[in-house]
Amino acid sequence: MNGVYVFLGVLALLVVIGIAQYNKLVRLNVAVDEGFAQIEVQLQRRGDLIPNLVETVKGYASHEKETFEKVVQARAQATAAQGVAAVAEADGMLTQALRGLLAVAEAYPDLKASANFLSLQEELSATENKVGFARQYYNDTVRSLNESIVAIPGKFFAGLAKVTARDFYVVDDPNKRTVPNVTFN
Repeated sequence: MNGVYVFLGVLALLVVIGIAQYNKLVRLNVAVDEGFAQIEVQLQRRGDLIPNLVETVKGYASHEKETFEKVVQARAQATAAQGVAAVAEADGMLTQALRGLLAVAEAYPDLKASANFLSLQEELSATENKVGFARQYYNDTVRSLNESIVAIPGKFFAGLAKVTARDFYVVDDPNKRTVPNVTFN
């Protein structure tokens, strides 16, 4: 009789552990999805600022057509990108294009003094910080999820929870990882 109680107790403990692991994996998976959504929100915010920034710079440097076209093309690619790797690649290309646009702005003192440009520059800088924080949050949640999937007991419940390892948000070129310099003197 005692053996039956021990068996039922062990079985109940295993069920509780299983439910806890299942719920943990599902919560982590949702957190990863949320983290990626936050990256997309911030990238969209940055993308929404770009047309205004381009138009402001165009008013002062209309002959820099190639630079403007690169920014517009990079923005279009970033907007259309799907999935972690494609979004990260498009994000890096857009960052490079923005660097070119801001480098053009350096050559125009009147532009650097424009209240509209200064406001856009400040918003872009704040957005870049938010993008960085969103990337960090996403990668932290991916790390937690991936660790739980490969560690015991989560390893045994990942398939049941239909959770798989996720990719980190990585920008390939280390130069693309830096925030564009948007300060003017």
